[in-house]
Amino acid sequence: MSRRLPVYLLIDTSGSMKGEPIESVKVGIEAMLSTLRTNPYALDTVSISIITYDREVKQILPLTPIDQIQMPEITVPESGPTFTGAALEMLCKKVDSEVQKGTPEQKGDWMPILFVMTDGKPSDIQVYKGVLSQIKQRQFTNIVALAAGPKAKTEELLLLTDKVFQIDAMDSTAFMKFFKWVSGIIEEGGKSMGATEDIALPPPPDEVNVVI
Repeated sequence: MSRRLPVYLLIDTSGSMKGEPIESVKVGIEAMLSTLRTNPYALDTVSISIITYDREVKQILPLTPIDQIQMPEITVPESGPTFTGAALEMLCKKVDSEVQKGTPEQKGDWMPILFVMTDGKPSDIQVYKGVLSQIKQRQFTNIVALAAGPKAKTEELLLLTDKVFQIDAMDSTAFMKFFKWVSGIIEEGGKSMGATEDIALPPPPDEVNVVI
């Protein structure tokens, strides 16, 4: 059993993502998977899970090796809140149950990478703030957050990670560029695993702005 590099994608599926935005995200994720599948390191090690969150939180893809992923259906309700805090709570549970811990006899999985994408802000801000310390305990190698579109708020994301990025457009070009960049981060993670705890991020494409 080879050591896996677990990658968790948390995707905002609240009502405002309906239509072109969520379709563009799907195109972006497919492009990311295609890129990763051409990389022998990634094929050997990377497993991906997708958790979607709106008023409900669902793990629509349990941690699965990239060569076995069938892209799941991503649905968006007409309207409703964005339970980002509840999504992070589920993430902690899934990391605890899916990521193999090391034992004296065998090495566990590599530390996971987390990507969070939202086009708004957490509706459950108390839960969100309450779960942040649990996320820190889970020791992600990298947490990268994307604020997508004009209504996305970055203040709350900066509480979660100092790696917050923004795209203005919610179209497939922007999301393809973002997810292509994400595949570069994951590939870098595949190569530098064990050598370093923190993966240096490649420079983002022009459409992706760093939030300071």
